[in-house]
Amino acid sequence: MKLAPLTLALTLSFPLFAQDQAPAIMQANDLLLSSVQSDLSLNASINDYLISEKLDGIRAFWDGKHFVTRSGNKLNAPEWFVQGFPSIPLDGELWAGRSGFQHVARTVLDTQPKDEDWQRITFMVYDTPTPNMSFADRYQLLHDKITTLNHHHIQVIEQFAVDDIKQLEKRLSQTVEHGGEGLMLHHKKNHYELGRSEQLLKLKEYQDAEAKVIGYEEGKGKYTGMMGAIWVKTADNVTFKIGTGFKDSERESPPPLGSMVNYRYNGKTEKGIPRFARFVRIRNNPDI
Repeated sequence: MKLAPLTLALTLSFPLFAQDQAPAIMQANDLLLSSVQSDLSLNASINDYLISEKLDGIRAFWDGKHFVTRSGNKLNAPEWFVQGFPSIPLDGELWAGRSGFQHVARTVLDTQPKDEDWQRITFMVYDTPTPNMSFADRYQLLHDKITTLNHHHIQVIEQFAVDDIKQLEKRLSQTVEHGGEGLMLHHKKNHYELGRSEQLLKLKEYQDAEAKVIGYEEGKGKYTGMMGAIWVKTADNVTFKIGTGFKDSERESPPPLGSMVNYRYNGKTEKGIPRFARFVRIRNNPDI
């Protein structure tokens, strides 16, 4: 693959998502471990939160009859998969275990569900949009309704508590060490709020974002003839390159110009450039 040092893609725009068709959802605020104390909601402490692992799957909503993605698309789950599911609305993640994201994405977005692929997937429930009920009470409601089903393909995500920030730091390190992404902190008294909630926090050891691919840089050394780095632009018009995180197959066939990619980074420079940016995956589908 012969690449110019920088090939710019012109007249390309960010994809528009069908937000008017999407279910109204609760969203979390990103939080790094170093800022836990200052980012906890007003007058709250770590003891006021229930904590669960952040799962790397496809967010899905059970409306009592069907699965719907966060962009409003119906998912074609096999009938045997949802047989016996509760009739109440459920908010959760279709998950195939740690490092199983690609399997989930290939499976649940397929218009023709394959039984053998769905066998590996579980609907991990973490909330129900029940008004005027605290998160602690909603968790108990889910526990009572779902654990008694004894259904292999639907589970309530375990919530736990910690006594202090040191215990939280230890649990986060253990989660990441074993392949997890991070932790979710739910204030025990939090009601289900549409949009971004100050009392729902996503805790990670890194930050993540997305940007549009606008060009390539040719590889050197063992990557001669392949892509060495991609140039990307954020929604804030910050341009930079990403040269790590790629498999050899992705360097031979890099993300297309104009496509959206997820990347991870650790803070930003004074000019707003993400530090240590590394590629995670292509993200052209709003449901991923």
